[in-house]
Amino acid sequence: MSASPLSSPSLPLRGRTALVTGVSRRRGIGFAVATTLASLGADVVIHHHRPHDLDLPWGGDDLDAVRDGIRGQLTDGARFADIAADLSAPSAIADVIATATSLTGRLDVLVCNHAKSGDDGSILDMTPERLSAFWEVNTRSTLLLTAEFARLRAPRTDEARRPGDRIVGSGPYEEAQGHVFWMTSGQIHGAMRGEVAYAASKAALAGVTPTVAAELLELGIILNTIDPGPVNTGYMDPETTDRSLEDLDAYVASTPFGRVGRPQDPAELIGWLATSKGSWVVGQVLTSDGGFGL
Repeated sequence: MSASPLSSPSLPLRGRTALVTGVSRRRGIGFAVATTLASLGADVVIHHHRPHDLDLPWGGDDLDAVRDGIRGQLTDGARFADIAADLSAPSAIADVIATATSLTGRLDVLVCNHAKSGDDGSILDMTPERLSAFWEVNTRSTLLLTAEFARLRAPRTDEARRPGDRIVGSGPYEEAQGHVFWMTSGQIHGAMRGEVAYAASKAALAGVTPTVAAELLELGIILNTIDPGPVNTGYMDPETTDRSLEDLDAYVASTPFGRVGRPQDPAELIGWLATSKGSWVVGQVLTSDGGFGL
């Protein structure tokens, strides 16, 4: 799927359709990504699973307000849709991709922003059930969504590929045929005590990024993985936190920028990477954290 002739320098995503998963709270990174892509001209589809939010200290949001916030950033003529789905169920994956594609007949950008949070623990707390729960949502569903997205552009074949076999695309390509974004976490910089299952599920995505990026590139699809660093989406507020915040304010005040990340920080990076100007960046695990990882 090539870029739409309606795209322009001021609206570089005009005529392209983006699916952003995990968009259910206005304070979330997913909402910031969706509104950023909308402001760049994209048609936007969001996925949400509100029951997950309701089980967490920071709670759920008004989904109508979420929808209205994204619609308010759409450019003239751009379209919007949303779908609710529990991505721990493999059967939901194809439906989400099909719904997103049906909005305009194409799907150009996939942002796998969804994640399971809460109910984690130290290595002493790990059980098969806890590890599987994080794997199913954070890792397995991201890989399966990416596979469905890639199949939209892949030649059909019933032959199984062996280790080392290359996917045969129709390149060389004058421009990117699609963009995929995964989200990892701070486990690439240091310990995440008490978040073993979450860190393991995100480390798997960071680790497999080069492999999947190389395969997708044969189809002209660009994959990058984003580590947004510490972004306060509610879990650092005293009234809704799920962790100790002792000495946090003093620590943050001592950092060069004197603040943690805002959802718009990684959203701006993803927005740029999704355009032709950012398309030469391929297969990277990129940290957008204001220097916290240093």
